[in-house]
Parts: sequence; structure tokens; C-alpha cells
Amino acid sequence: MDYFDFKDNRLYCEDVDVNTIAAQVGTPVFIYSTRTLLEHFRKLDRALAPIAHLICYSVKANSNVAIMKLLANEGAGFDIVSGGELYRARVAGADTSKVVFAGVSKTVAEIREAIEHDILFFSVESEQELERINKIAGELGKVARFAIRVNPDVDPMTHKNITTGKLENKFGLDMERTLKVYDASRRMEHVEAAGIQMHIGSQLVSDEPYMKTIKKIKPLIAQIKELGIELKYLDIGGGLGVIYNDESPTTAAEFAGHVIPLIEDLGMTLVIEPGRFIAANAGALITEVQYVKENPLKRFVMVDAGMNDLIRPALYQSYHRITPTVTGKNGTFTADIVGPICESSDVFGADREIPEVGPGDLLAIMSAGAYGSSMSSNYNSKLKAPEVLVNGDQYHIIRRREENADMVRNEQLPEYLK
Repeated sequence: MDYFDFKDNRLYCEDVDVNTIAAQVGTPVFIYSTRTLLEHFRKLDRALAPIAHLICYSVKANSNVAIMKLLANEGAGFDIVSGGELYRARVAGADTSKVVFAGVSKTVAEIREAIEHDILFFSVESEQELERINKIAGELGKVARFAIRVNPDVDPMTHKNITTGKLENKFGLDMERTLKVYDASRRMEHVEAAGIQMHIGSQLVSDEPYMKTIKKIKPLIAQIKELGIELKYLDIGGGLGVIYNDESPTTAAEFAGHVIPLIEDLGMTLVIEPGRFIAANAGALITEVQYVKENPLKRFVMVDAGMNDLIRPALYQSYHRITPTVTGKNGTFTADIVGPICESSDVFGADREIPEVGPGDLLAIMSAGAYGSSMSSNYNSKLKAPEVLVNGDQYHIIRRREENADMVRNEQLPEYLK
């Protein structure tokens, strides 16, 4: 469910006409719905209510501090993968005792900062990482909590670039090594085994990979318990899928109905790390048509947003629904919707049948609330788009549009060039 709807042939986000926002803020612009963000979080929270649980929003999906603050106010924790994301969480007023820190290459500085802010636990991805955490915690006179990230070698049935739970992937430890590292941790004075973690991929539209993985690691949890280690948290990662086109992803209620019976006998607190599930359909990227041109093979609709704003179609060949923000015109045509970036992959939609549009018309690229702005760049020295958060009949700019000076702020000339 999202709150982007047409009223009198004009696209609204909640109770605000997106054309009004575009006229006042400019394009391209990301627009988010507060109501959608909250409803998606609350829907999952309600579904998991029968068991002890913690929803740690995956910051990588959309890291704007206003959105993080909105979710922190709901009691969310945060799944981070960098010191920068920890900083964002702190700026957003997050309770750092609800922060879990994943990622395969955590630096000394990042680990030190996370221990100093007493995060819930590190998701450890290698033996050397755990040894480093132990050493740094010792230097700080603290004990750091951790969960080993298990690589269960399960096919999540998603795009290969967002598959993370197969042995060919860089993430986590295989099950045999996982047990050995838990055993070794008993001889480390400055770490404490708090849980076990898994994350098998993103945009999973079926429960089956989750259920298969949980069933696979439950015996491992029993083996860890035989070592005398009582784990408190079972972190099953994120990856819940959403509707971009014609997918039929599992609902929060269906997901909970399948997962809860598998884990309730463990007596562990469930940690789940949704990002896309909360943010994707809460946002749209609004862009203005600049030109329409034809060659002997194709027609192209050229817009002012590019792959620097939304890289998913270029990177993953992802589908995003694209619609004019004003409907009711007669006629359609088939075209590629393309951006201004000097790459042939800068295509938002190929061979799309859309209503007749021309220069000055606006298009909405839907389901752009996750992995849009957070993956944007200044490639081709394009300015990063602003972000707007709608709440009822009001909207607020939560990230201003960059200016040229912002792009070069940290660049400087060496003396010999002055």
C-alpha cells in the first residue's frame, strides 16, 4: 500500500499535488509519503507482536535523517554498515543500544566508535574481524557484543547482484567455521556472543528462502548452546520484497505466520532488518521531459533525472513503473525513457507504452523510496536531487538541492597549479 493516487487526473502524494511540489522545488525531486513509511513499519511490528522482536531499519535503503528520525520515534532500531551510517543514526536521535552493525570490512575507527556508543551487537563476518573487535574492546576496557553472520548457502531466488547467502558470496562464514568461531570466542575476554545473524538477499518475494535458512541454522544454534553459549538474539536480516511491477510478495502477516512457529521454541528475541519493505513504495522520483526524439528504430523520451539519481535500472535491470503526473491525454506511444548521463545504460524503462508526453511534462518514476537517493552520485557532475517528505496536506524539504559549490567544496588546488 502507498499513498500516491490520482485525483482529477493529477498525481497526489497523500493530500499534496506532486506537480505543485515540482513547480516550487524543481526537478528531479524525490517525494516521500510519511503515512506510507509509518504504515509499513507498523504493519510489520503488529505482525511480529506475538514474540519478542526488534525491527532494525536498514539505513542503506534510505538514509535521510528525517526518515530515520520518523522511524526512531516509532521505536525502530537501525541496521548499519558503516561509521557514516552510525553517525546518521546518532544525528537522528536513535537509541544506539538498538543498532546492529553489519558489513565485511569494518575499519578500526568504525569498530572503536561503535563500541564507544554501546551498540547492540556487531554482525561479525570473519575470524579476523572478531579478533579485531576483541582487541579494540580490550583497549577501551569494554566488552563488545557480537553475532556471527552465517552464510547458509541458500539460494534466495533473487537477482544475482543482491544475493548474499550463497558460498560464492563474500558475506558471512560457512556453518562449520561459524561453530568454530563461537567456540574460539569463549577464550576472548572482551567479546560476548549475543546472537546469531543471517541475511540471504534482497527483494525476496517468497517466504521459502527464510524458512529454509531458519530450519538449516536451528541445529547450529543447538550446537552453540552445547558449548555453553546462550544466544539471546536471532537476527534473520532483511530482504522482504515489494511490488515494483507484477510481483506478489509475501505480506507482513503471512511472513510472520510462517516464521514465528519456526522460532518461538528458541526463546530468542527476533531481530529483523527491513529497508526496502518500509521505504521503497513510500517514494517517487519526479522528473521533467526535456525532449522526445525518434530514430529509424526507436522513440526516446529524454528526462532530466538520470542513473546518477536512480541507478537500480542500470545496475540491476530493475523495473519501475513510470507514469505522467497528469493523465487524461489522448493517445499513447512506445518509447525508451532515458536520462542525460553519458552511458547507454542510463535507461529508466525500455519499450514502454506511455501516454503521449512532450517537453515540460512530468513523469513519476514510482517505488523509488529505497536505493534511490541513498545510491545517488555526482556522476557527470550532476547535482543531487532534493528530497521532500509529505505529511498530510503539508510538505517539507528534508534535503535541499545541491549547488555547484557543494560538489567542489572538498576539492583544492595544489600550490603548483595556483
